[in-house]
Amino acid sequence: MTLLDQSSGAIRGDTPDPLWLQAAETIANEIADGSLPQGARLPAERELCRRLSISRVTLRKALLKLVEDGLVTPSHGRGWYVGPSTGHPGSTPRNDWPNTLESFSETAARLGLAVSSRIQRAAVLPATLDEAEALGIVPGMPLFHLDRVRSLGEMPIATDNSRVPAELVPGIADVDFRASSLYAVLETAGVAPARAEATIEARSADVVLAGELGIEPGAPILVMHERVHTADDRPVLLSEIRYAGDRYRLRTLFVRTPAVRSRGAS
Repeated sequence: MTLLDQSSGAIRGDTPDPLWLQAAETIANEIADGSLPQGARLPAERELCRRLSISRVTLRKALLKLVEDGLVTPSHGRGWYVGPSTGHPGSTPRNDWPNTLESFSETAARLGLAVSSRIQRAAVLPATLDEAEALGIVPGMPLFHLDRVRSLGEMPIATDNSRVPAELVPGIADVDFRASSLYAVLETAGVAPARAEATIEARSADVVLAGELGIEPGAPILVMHERVHTADDRPVLLSEIRYAGDRYRLRTLFVRTPAVRSRGAS
């Protein structure tokens, strides 16, 4: 029996492997043995949940893992298909976040996933001393606060707390950021993001964050602090993004300079 018929009973709750990983492996095995051929459409999510005896959230996590591995492609409004999406030669691999400055919406488009945002706060508040120093503005100046839960394919990936000097984008508080990209709004206002300074650190999820991302309290998360600049080096955005640790992977490149090689040879 295959997923195209009925569940083979491969998903078990008495093993150390999480259910989402077992589900991903079950589907991957059927792709490998040809039971799910290239180009085939997977059964509807509700049917997959029934056959695998897992929740919708667990299934989405398994499907995103298969997307990362290049085994499954989502088609917005149509379902999930066996096989990676076709791209252009030399394009960025699908299973990584890039090492270039890219908005969440742009990442979603590159992965072929639908992006959605749940707004937690969108308000103009006075800038604190630390915020003002980081953005090069006067403390107390109006600062637009945008706090969102960001999802790919309805799977929550991260919370994103962003801060923008309100004077840079007149009317920013009136924008519906459930559908609009903050980067696109900044570009339209003439303050397009060009580069960012970022730090990433590992932490554990508290109860509130765990509920927002659908993970267990204490689960590993990655926290990224960014300060984004325009091409003329003006700070335009501060953000703190907290990613579920198993749903984020950053691709980067390290280059060894001649000076370092010389020191290493001595």
